[in-house]
Amino acid sequence: MNMNGKSATYIHLQEKARQLDASDALSQFRDLFLFPQQNGKNILYFTGNSLGLQPKQTREYILQELNDWATYAVEGHFCAKRPWFAYHEFLTEKMAKVLGALPKEVIMMNQLTSNLHFLMVSFYHPKGKKRKILMEFPAFPSDIYAVQSQIKFHGGHPDEDLIMVKSEREDYIIEEEKILSTIEQHGNDLALVLIGGVNYLSGQVFDLAKITAAVHKAGAICGWDLAHAAGNIELHLHDWDVDFAVWCSYKYLNSGPGSVGGAFIHERYLDNIDLPIFAGWWGTDKKERFRMKPVFEPMRTAERWQVSNAPILSMAACLASLNVFETATMPALVKKSKQLTAFLEEVINSINGTFQKDIFKIITPKKSRGAQLSVICHLSHPRIFFETLLQNAVMVDWREPNVIRLAPVPLYNSFEDIYKLGIVVEEILPQFI
Repeated sequence: MNMNGKSATYIHLQEKARQLDASDALSQFRDLFLFPQQNGKNILYFTGNSLGLQPKQTREYILQELNDWATYAVEGHFCAKRPWFAYHEFLTEKMAKVLGALPKEVIMMNQLTSNLHFLMVSFYHPKGKKRKILMEFPAFPSDIYAVQSQIKFHGGHPDEDLIMVKSEREDYIIEEEKILSTIEQHGNDLALVLIGGVNYLSGQVFDLAKITAAVHKAGAICGWDLAHAAGNIELHLHDWDVDFAVWCSYKYLNSGPGSVGGAFIHERYLDNIDLPIFAGWWGTDKKERFRMKPVFEPMRTAERWQVSNAPILSMAACLASLNVFETATMPALVKKSKQLTAFLEEVINSINGTFQKDIFKIITPKKSRGAQLSVICHLSHPRIFFETLLQNAVMVDWREPNVIRLAPVPLYNSFEDIYKLGIVVEEILPQFI
């Protein structure tokens, strides 16, 4: 793939990238996003699984709220172009389409880990023997910390009440049969199963429907962390009978650093006003909210779990991005995502073939992946290799001890981006072999 030699492989991949881009029905969406620059050129950006690129219209959406704040001050709650009093409602239906949920099951609020704590108040009820929580390992540390603290809050002990289904493999993959058999094995003790829909490290996509059904068969609650799944893979949370889910909006959903999170609660729980909840005034009946009554009157939607009024500026950024998703549609995005990751795999395999070594081992399962390939680097100094990529205008993600995560995002990555990535990798690789 050397640029100067222009090998047959190089010519083939270059031509294939051009053909795929020419037939890409979503190619126009790339122009809706802002790319970081290096030496006046777009960098090659493959870290949408950590922080999505900024849609160009985000500035306009946030400025609208700043202007309305300047113009109306407190009356912006009712007089703004998009009244702040009900701002979250502008996001609900659009987000529900991304999740495969009913609008009344979805609420954008807080951040991911905060939402996890709020929903565990409602759905983690250790009683008698049924006290244990099951998670995958490696799970994202924030989830582990939240679960450990909830167990302690209820008087339990993480060493006894937390079951971690661990991968014993170099590639961090967890066989789903191991998850299912562990659920069955501990059915009498399980209160809750909480798993990441897409594993942050390996990029493995779990079968949400199958695992949820197994959890319910064991008489437990099933919750999902969709931080790496929302806006990435096709979801049908309502039809899959998921009990609850939480997610952030700054990764594939492109809503900006630390932006508003979200929560899903299945409709079968929405009329149960006796379900435990940590209440706040934004979860009370909106018709009665400003009457300032001393008694909480819960809404019969996911809005009940709100505790505070909406963070308008971050919700404005989220709305700007969700409008793009609504136009693109998740089925079309998933279709392109599969093509992008397949082409990325072809480029990585080509590099291994050029050097006749298994330098890069793709660990993300071919049949269980979204817009991410995680790669183990068999190099002498993999961290320095990663840093050298950054110096050469290639932004990927590093995870200890030797994993690079690459996320070709269908909204803004092109096939030519992937081809150019291969060129840069091949040029700098010899110094690390």
